[in-house]
Amino acid sequence: MSLVVTDTLEDERVEFTADGDVTLYVCGLTVSDDPHLGHARLWFHADVLHRWLEHLGYDVRHVENVTDVNEKITARVGERDDWTEERDVAEAFTATTFDAMRGLNLRRAEVYPRVTEHVPEIVDLVETLIEEGYAYESNGSVYFDVTRFDEYGKLSNQELDALEAQGEPDERSEKRNPADFALWKADGVSETAAREHAKHDHGAETPEGETWASPWSEGRPGWHVECSAMSTTHLGDTLDIHMGGRDLVFPHHENEIAQSEAATGEAFARHWLHVGLLEMDGEKMSSSIGNFWTVPDALDELGVNVVRTFYAGAAYRSEQALTEETIGEAEERWERLSRTYDRAVEALDSTEARAKAEDADLREAVATARDDFAAAMNDDLNLREATAALLDLTDAVNRHVDAVDEGNDDGNGTRDADAAYDYRGLREAVEAFEELGGDVLGLQFESPSDGDVDLAGELVELVLNVREAEREAGNYERADELRDALGEVGVEIEDGPDGATYRFE
Repeated sequence: MSLVVTDTLEDERVEFTADGDVTLYVCGLTVSDDPHLGHARLWFHADVLHRWLEHLGYDVRHVENVTDVNEKITARVGERDDWTEERDVAEAFTATTFDAMRGLNLRRAEVYPRVTEHVPEIVDLVETLIEEGYAYESNGSVYFDVTRFDEYGKLSNQELDALEAQGEPDERSEKRNPADFALWKADGVSETAAREHAKHDHGAETPEGETWASPWSEGRPGWHVECSAMSTTHLGDTLDIHMGGRDLVFPHHENEIAQSEAATGEAFARHWLHVGLLEMDGEKMSSSIGNFWTVPDALDELGVNVVRTFYAGAAYRSEQALTEETIGEAEERWERLSRTYDRAVEALDSTEARAKAEDADLREAVATARDDFAAAMNDDLNLREATAALLDLTDAVNRHVDAVDEGNDDGNGTRDADAAYDYRGLREAVEAFEELGGDVLGLQFESPSDGDVDLAGELVELVLNVREAEREAGNYERADELRDALGEVGVEIEDGPDGATYRFE
């Protein structure tokens, strides 16, 4: 079965096709605040799509932008002493965004282009649109004339006559049509920045925001043109997949199509996939509303595996609710997977796993799980059913291990020589968990030995903390005794300017 996806442009399920490498562009975050689980839902589904395409044999060229020019960013200038300009704020939240991505076990994109490093490409694109008659200059700003693009509205299924005005109120006198949108804005940030800045009420003057020279004025790029310039710079004129949140269909993605196709004469994207919103307390999770859970806080409380299992509980194209019940279900599902994986590994590595032992039901269950998993993933990335296939496999593994354990326990300490684990069947089950649950769903399975290493590391850190406290108290002899004791059990300590580090010998 081929991969089928729900394509927003076609407004139906279509078969995914690509020639050679798959180019995947994901509309990234505007770095004006710490990332929350609503942002991360898009990241997760883009990551799983990336992983599944690789599993199908494609090489994936994944690009995800960082919007580091925005009125919401300038609004926070002055909120901290070291946030003296727009770039300071953007750099701070870009760092927290990347940390959150790593914490969520996401595949790294090929590049994470930022707006500030692509202004020349943006200016070139705007110049092309003016030359082709799709854009016009007005008072130093440049606008896209939506009436010149015959297919405007095809993504969002809107008629041009029914569209409302786009952009700031101060733009309307400059535009030919209310629905025209800005490609380049003269001067500094718009009046939106002043309003956003006032909301934060941190006493600093309203910032001007960074500007760049252009043929029309000293100004700033429009939001929509940024993604067109960055995506085509790194992935070419036509993308295989453009992915983003459902709230970006209009105006952002509609405008991306218009300006990109007007400039190149080529289809901008073959497939458009949109991820539904995450809801909390009955509303869209949003920093502006205040109903959000940051990614770091969620990871600290739940762990990466529960967070990823939670996201896998609903279709990417639908909305998803974050509740105690949905989190509880994710915790229970991950516990079943993790506990069974550990149990399978322990049985597989035991002396009771034999080459000639065979459990036909277990081996058939592994093959069925693989088939069902693939069918679910190819069915518009049905992650809930894909996870269910792995949960069915846990049942088969536990039945096999239970049967052998019961055969080896007659209550008198006598071992049944015929009761043995099916080594091949367990190995295939473990590989299925690691390949499908790990490589595709991004879950982090650890064998029991891995857990032992983690625990040992935590104990070493605890001893090092005690040693440091002894040194700070002037008890150097006691500190040396702790170092020597760690050395006797195979832990080599090295003191440096940034504190002590260790390695297992």
